[in-house]
Amino acid sequence: MTAPAESPAKPPGASGHTGRRGPLGWPRWFTTLFGTDIWERFSFYGMTAILVLYATEPTADGGLGMTNEDATLLFGLYMASVFLSSVPGGWIGDRLLGSVRAVKYGCCLIGLGHVSLALPGHVFFYPGLLLIAGGTGLLKPNMAHLLSAFYAPRDRAGRDAGFAIFYMSVQVSALAAPVVVGAVGETVNWHLGFGIAAVGMAAGLLRYVRGSHHFGDTGRTPERAATPAQRTRVLRTGGLTLAVVVIVYGTDAALGSFKIAHVMALIGLLTVVVPVVFFWRLIRNPLLTPPERVRVKTYIWLFLASALFWAMFLQGGSVFAIFAKESTDRSVLGFTVPTSWFQSATPLFVLLTAPLFASLWKRAGDRIGTAVKFAIGMGCTSVAFAVMALAAWRTGSAPGGLVSPWWLVVAFLMLAAGEVAFAPVGMSATTAVAPATFVSQMVGLFWLAGALGGGLGGNALKVSGDESPSASYFLALSLVLLAAGVALVLARGPLGRRLGV
Repeated sequence: MTAPAESPAKPPGASGHTGRRGPLGWPRWFTTLFGTDIWERFSFYGMTAILVLYATEPTADGGLGMTNEDATLLFGLYMASVFLSSVPGGWIGDRLLGSVRAVKYGCCLIGLGHVSLALPGHVFFYPGLLLIAGGTGLLKPNMAHLLSAFYAPRDRAGRDAGFAIFYMSVQVSALAAPVVVGAVGETVNWHLGFGIAAVGMAAGLLRYVRGSHHFGDTGRTPERAATPAQRTRVLRTGGLTLAVVVIVYGTDAALGSFKIAHVMALIGLLTVVVPVVFFWRLIRNPLLTPPERVRVKTYIWLFLASALFWAMFLQGGSVFAIFAKESTDRSVLGFTVPTSWFQSATPLFVLLTAPLFASLWKRAGDRIGTAVKFAIGMGCTSVAFAVMALAAWRTGSAPGGLVSPWWLVVAFLMLAAGEVAFAPVGMSATTAVAPATFVSQMVGLFWLAGALGGGLGGNALKVSGDESPSASYFLALSLVLLAAGVALVLARGPLGRRLGV
């Protein structure tokens, strides 16, 4: 792993601190951001590795006692809420707090959320999830903005190298966290496992606070501070919305009819409504030129493709986890492999396959367009679900209804290949299509595709009517992905011309 390239020109307001380097030769500001991100991702992936398992564990054994359908719905809508909260989180950092404070407050909210999950008793569980989702939405877009701010506008190579190292840090954290948190959560105590994730976030916050003085003036104040009138309008709208939510759910609780499913229904509704409002406002903006408006309208197809991809991919942490728990022979030489350890397979395979796809894209150049790259990512994910369909079909004849873990390993390999082929290309295409003065809004739409996908994927098992993932369930989703990929290949010409990418 090489050090990130230093900017040839010092960013405005850097106060000279960006040139100081740490033991690895990296700038001190970079090691601070890197250390914070790797611990935050450790806490995130550790918690999500045991979330569905804890939710489906019987209450007598310390779990929530949810059905498989409700647990996958919870997981999907939790992931959707993370994506949703990144939109206001980015605005808060950009217009109100500045990136430095936004990241710090995001770390604090995430830490409080993990502490809530670590406390015994179910009453703290859902508030903890909301705190983590809100904190992650505040941290992630502002962390990316802060990292980018240290590079000169023309230092594309340096910026790409910095983000590439961050991408690797995510995979390293995602690889280690399920092993550590999962082992403790599954074999010792669920809340202790959540506590390990809380310790990880505390380490990240401490690293950030101790090293933030290396940032100089970068990110200390909002780049485009909101005017007093804008602040008042946002506070009034936000306060009114919060009051309505409190009144509605307060009345629901007073009548004795409140269920957590009612909150999840609101999140599911937001995953549909917010993207529609975003597109509607952007397309109607008078600052867009006619060609830009055509590109934004055409981008809707890429948005829907992204939502479909994330709806399937995110099931690796929910439906695949349930299959690993219920239908996989996890006994190896007398040792029972914790279910959560399978969640480390995807980041491991991402690390292995990323160089292959990078080499493929470089060799192909412009011969493989965005639509075709999307289709390749969908095709790989379709194969993952086809493998799971075969595995689920095999459970009918397997001893004890348990199949070899290699089915899951191969499925996770294909999921990883799908992610590597799809996700970086999606972000790149989004920024390429975006009108010059609306890049931030388009990146927000890219996040919202994940929110919509999380909501759709979380509902898939419940809508199917299956109590547990079946061969027909996996096969149906595989065919849907395959059909979408074929449609993208057939439409590659018109899409490429209208998008200009």
